[in-house]
Amino acid sequence: MSSNQTDEPDSKVVSTVQPVDQSPEISPFKWAVSIEKKYIQPHYWLSFLVFINGLLFLHPFLVPLLAENSIEWQFVGPWRHVLDDIGLSELPRLVISVSMILMSIGMLYRARIAWVLATILTVPTMAITLISDVGSSPFFFFTLILGFLLIKYWSIFNRSSLAASSLFALSSFLLLIWYAFLGSLYLGKEFNPPIHDIVAAAYFSVVAMSTLGFGDIVPVTNEARLFTISIVILGITVFATSLGAVIGPIVGGTLKGVFHGKAMRAMRKNHIILCGAGPFAHNVYRILTDRGRSVTVIVSPDAAHQYPENADIVEGDATNREILEEAGIVQAKFVLAIRLDDPENAFIVLAVKEISDSQARTVAVVNNTENIEKIRSVKPDLVLSPQLLGAELLARALNGESMEGNVVSELFFSKHPQATSKS
Repeated sequence: MSSNQTDEPDSKVVSTVQPVDQSPEISPFKWAVSIEKKYIQPHYWLSFLVFINGLLFLHPFLVPLLAENSIEWQFVGPWRHVLDDIGLSELPRLVISVSMILMSIGMLYRARIAWVLATILTVPTMAITLISDVGSSPFFFFTLILGFLLIKYWSIFNRSSLAASSLFALSSFLLLIWYAFLGSLYLGKEFNPPIHDIVAAAYFSVVAMSTLGFGDIVPVTNEARLFTISIVILGITVFATSLGAVIGPIVGGTLKGVFHGKAMRAMRKNHIILCGAGPFAHNVYRILTDRGRSVTVIVSPDAAHQYPENADIVEGDATNREILEEAGIVQAKFVLAIRLDDPENAFIVLAVKEISDSQARTVAVVNNTENIEKIRSVKPDLVLSPQLLGAELLARALNGESMEGNVVSELFFSKHPQATSKS
């Protein structure tokens, strides 16, 4: 009987533990949902649609280029003969198509500049389709729907990288330069005076792209005029987008920092200066700001912290008078020394007391209970020992003792209960 009784529990334990060791089966539905959340996101399929749009728009350009009578250009045909077979009017299609394909790559990374250029390029794509591609209404409506989708999901393309913006801006600029330079040489005889050399082609391309229009080189045929119009329109688009993408974030970030700093300084009145970047300091900041208090944080330049981006943060040494004055010590109501090092908290209290213009009350946190008396020797207005307070409250809760107000106050001021009972 005894052996059977001992065997039976063992078998129950084995049968109970066994299913836990088995890996749970994932249903096809859950697997599909996880795949959808991970890979089928708007920026993925939007970038794919932009890529397809670029390829479809490039197709009429590739048809004559790869025809049997033009295939020899790849080896021996001069570039002017190639342009004769393709048609100069198709070069804008090439520039727009290549740009759309490049933008689709940037949209995979949710780059804002890629989304801006792709959205803008849908307009000339639809215009060229209506003018030159007779009977291509399906592609026109496809581009129109793509434009609406890009505008609808604009918020997901929120990543702005100066390197990515510069890369896309440079790519667009080089494509436009190539198009303007090549077209100017090809249509050189249709300008007055004619464009025969590289310097004149480069000069006219830059003048037309920048819309300066000196008037010393003038198109005299309809084809040359249309070509010049295309350069001006593409130049305005590329220059405006490129400058906005590269210079905009730099200037905007600088202005934002200036105005943000001025606004924060103006709000520094009857505020609380919090010195520290540890978990306890973050919790104190969160609770104070949730209650509507104005808090200025002082952190070391090399300290890692998790304060929000809109927090009023001053980087520097909290024991430095200039840093304290920058944080508004004269108008501050409290200074909280909540660093993880007790001696640093003591030095912060001493630094505040040396500023005669300041009426701020000082609060020092003691991380090691052995340093309570040392911290009290610098005479802060309030001493807080989270370890002692937490341990005493936990012990009273476990023993079922009442939480009287005077006990919490005594612990908060770092007076041990034994000391208060003796007094």
